[in-house]
Amino acid sequence: MGFEFLVSGLLSITWQQAVMYVVGAVLIYLAIEKGFEPSLLMPMGFGAILVNLPLSGVINQFSEGVGETHGIIQWLFEVGIEASEAMPILLFIGIGAMIDFGPLLANPKLFLCGAAAQAGIFLTIIIACALGFDLKDAASIGIIGAADGPTSILVSQTLDSKFVGAIAVAAYSYMALVPIIQPFAIKLVTTKKERAMRMPYKPQGVTRRMRILFPIVVSVIAGLVAPSSVALVGFLMFGNLIRECGVLESLSKTAQNDLANLITLLLGITIAFSMRADQFVQVETLMIMGLGLVAFVLDSMVGVLFVKVLNIFTPKNKINPMVGAAGISAFPMSSRVIEKLGQEADPQNHLLMHAVAANVSGQIASVVAGGVVLQYFANLG
Repeated sequence: MGFEFLVSGLLSITWQQAVMYVVGAVLIYLAIEKGFEPSLLMPMGFGAILVNLPLSGVINQFSEGVGETHGIIQWLFEVGIEASEAMPILLFIGIGAMIDFGPLLANPKLFLCGAAAQAGIFLTIIIACALGFDLKDAASIGIIGAADGPTSILVSQTLDSKFVGAIAVAAYSYMALVPIIQPFAIKLVTTKKERAMRMPYKPQGVTRRMRILFPIVVSVIAGLVAPSSVALVGFLMFGNLIRECGVLESLSKTAQNDLANLITLLLGITIAFSMRADQFVQVETLMIMGLGLVAFVLDSMVGVLFVKVLNIFTPKNKINPMVGAAGISAFPMSSRVIEKLGQEADPQNHLLMHAVAANVSGQIASVVAGGVVLQYFANLG
């Protein structure tokens, strides 16, 4: 009898579900063997297998004689993501607690790099619309360029995109591939001489008062400019305030480690609910993966080109053009890429602290960009 049930189960697997088993296996392989974002790709890959098993018990099912049964992954998705976007938003507390804005506060001009490197989001939205995606789906796809997985999930879910799963996979996959994607994009628009440009690092005193006021002021300004960004920016800055206030050290460590790890684990396996075969195995999924790559490349290239233009107007205090590419949110991978490229061009060229400053500005800019996208696209029909 048991053997018959097994055969029946195997025969009920569709080719689309079989494809998702392969997708899940690839994500697990990349996480374990290659070390690409293992805390997210591994749960996502395993979850993709679970939700695509025939009559899977992790999603809601209706059975004859039993009625409707509720699956744990679907429940987590409906409560933690669909109903309130709680998981991606709560994750920002942990992210904020990890970030040191000191290098950025010491050189505020690098704020501009974070802003410029978000251009790939809006350029990709235009390209996605031209390819036939409706405006909300195009906006959701464009946000992959934020290089920020939680922001991509939150925006695509809030805009009720049909492609949440594909967007999440693209966002986290390309974040993991930053060390491969960015050198290619940067070298397209720089010369070896430009990459070898040195920048002296002169750390200036950043007072404790400034560190405490910074997250408060940023939250207020972001809320006035783009009210829809308050949840994103506010929770990121709240986490940073916990870090910098000096009286909540144990909570800061909890946010950086226990909270961030737990939410990341649950978010990874929960978002797999949107990776069901009937929704994921589509031509549009391949298009989204391609557009996600375009967004990352455009972010990096525009960041570099922006710094080149900026240097024309500030000839006495030039920035290595590569630092502009660190304005994406992929922290700290992008900073390390810039340092490595700088040393390849000149072994004595150290750009890490400058790149870190641009990188953390990208953290702020990416969540503000997410809020701006929500602000202007959420109410569209």
